[in-house]
Amino acid sequence: MRYVADEDDATYSCRVSGALLLEEIVNAYDEEGITAILEGAQRHLFESNQSRSAGSPYWWKLSEASLFALVSISEQLLEVQASSIGNLLDQILIEDMGRGVHEYPFLHARAFAAVASFASVINQRICEQFIGATIHALASDVPPPVKVGACSALAKLLPESSKEIIQPHIMSLLQSLTDLLKNASDETLHLVLETLQAAVKAGHGLSASVEPILSPIILNVWVQHVSDPFISIDALEVLEAIKNAPGCMHPFISRVVPSIRSILEKPQLQSEGLVAGSLDLLTMILKNAPSDLVKAVFDMCFHPSIQILLESQDHGEMQNATECLAAFLSSGKQDLLGWGGDPGLTMKRLLDAANRLLDPDVESSGSLFVGSYILQLILNLQSQMVPHIPELVTAIVRRMQSCEISGLKSSLLVILARLVHLCAPNVDWFITLLLAVPGKGHDNALSYVMSEWTRQQGEIQGAYQIKVTTTALALLLSSRNLELAKINVQGYLIKSNAGITTRSKSKISPDQWTVIPLPVKIFALLSDTLVEIQEQALPGDDDDDSDWEEVLYGSGEISEVVHSATAPSNARPSIEHLDAMARVFNKRDDDDDDDNEDDLVKSDPLNEINLVDYLRSFFLQFAESDKLLFEHICQSLTYEQRKAVENVVS
Repeated sequence: MRYVADEDDATYSCRVSGALLLEEIVNAYDEEGITAILEGAQRHLFESNQSRSAGSPYWWKLSEASLFALVSISEQLLEVQASSIGNLLDQILIEDMGRGVHEYPFLHARAFAAVASFASVINQRICEQFIGATIHALASDVPPPVKVGACSALAKLLPESSKEIIQPHIMSLLQSLTDLLKNASDETLHLVLETLQAAVKAGHGLSASVEPILSPIILNVWVQHVSDPFISIDALEVLEAIKNAPGCMHPFISRVVPSIRSILEKPQLQSEGLVAGSLDLLTMILKNAPSDLVKAVFDMCFHPSIQILLESQDHGEMQNATECLAAFLSSGKQDLLGWGGDPGLTMKRLLDAANRLLDPDVESSGSLFVGSYILQLILNLQSQMVPHIPELVTAIVRRMQSCEISGLKSSLLVILARLVHLCAPNVDWFITLLLAVPGKGHDNALSYVMSEWTRQQGEIQGAYQIKVTTTALALLLSSRNLELAKINVQGYLIKSNAGITTRSKSKISPDQWTVIPLPVKIFALLSDTLVEIQEQALPGDDDDDSDWEEVLYGSGEISEVVHSATAPSNARPSIEHLDAMARVFNKRDDDDDDDNEDDLVKSDPLNEINLVDYLRSFFLQFAESDKLLFEHICQSLTYEQRKAVENVVS
């Protein structure tokens, strides 16, 4: 459908170009630009009314285009001109609701979009009327653009609408969306599924009554599009919403899991993508499921899932099976070993899966999620895993040496870091273990691992991963093991090729680095962490993608961080600075527990570590225990690193 394509964010058109121009005007001229755009829209709306009064059949186009322009900069308008835009839209929408939906379908569709974007400033009565109108449009014989506009609006409005407004219409809405789903084209399927997900979540307890009808329909859509990564994910999200609806989890799982088992037991007979997709569906089912349901799923699907991981050559199947087994461990924990009747056999199967994933002959892509799986083994079956640490470390080192994907190598480094914590306070034992393992191109695995670790530490992503690896480095350095000082690693860049570097040019003139002792490098990396935290606290930092931005979130604490970070050195800001950041860091961690924290790692006690306090304590203890060594290492730091450390210990 042409209208759907034009509305797609990924589609470039003249309209998209115009919207980008409006954004640039706002960015360049701020409130002055917003005011000019708003005045221009008002003028065009007035001209549209004049054209309508003159009898022009095309009067609605100016009105629709004006609404499109306003919606394209809705966020900026709501920040600066909320009152003005609210009053303007109230008048426009009241008029548009009285127009014929069949005569002006595109205008109605645009009005729905405007309500969804500006619901917070539109008169509540008008907003409620439009919600009713969108639901009615889905159940009526109206042109396709109107239905598309209604779906798009409801997907945004339903999560924010009150229960009292939605509940009277929810059954008819679910019925309309289900009917629409049966006849949806490839272009509209994503939008209908997105709206259906919002409707199920808004339905609260009423969704249970339609689960027997809705689940089979969505499952059928999922099966038909299981090889389509976009549609299958949309369908999976609807199924997850159904599963999580009150009263739906038990009947939903009872309905779905037997079919999954039949697929996993005969993977060679399935169509392309169905086995991998079924494992993905199984992982979703296990998430937040109660223990009795996890056990029921275990009884039917655990061993087939492991068998697929052990035998499959398909990377997608291996990846999804790995995530599925990690979900089993995260949900079943220690109880999982007893569910199979023979705890020893179950443990052996789990270790067999780890060995397959760590096999250096297996392609890196198939082993991509081995890190999260092994982490679950360590967290949930710690006593059973301790005897296997030597073999595990050896296998991880071999896998790292054959690894072709940087992300996989980083995840394995996180596992080694977690093992450092597991061995603490006897970190020397872990170091001795690595000394006994061969290391490719190095005297031993300790030299190899630390060379890779110190080179990649700055590239490790994720708040949890950064916390685990950073504190593990501090534990290693605190051990004062003499073997660490015997290792030299990559230090600072002393020459960088200017301009575009081709492969042949990099061979002729590669980047040059200093070589420094490992303890000095670890000390510098920990200092970099302090620098990173302080830089993230400075005003004007817009790097929203940084995993360090969590130290900035909070309310009043932000001003304390910024003030202390920018205070003159003679004001002794260090302790106040870190105290403020510690409070903000903890608050952000608490927020993450509810919303963003990865379910697979949130139970790890290391999440309770306050990284700011930890580093402060580490540097203070280091300075007090060996002042001469501390001062010697500080001399090799950059100015920024040295300043950050001085702020802590002064």
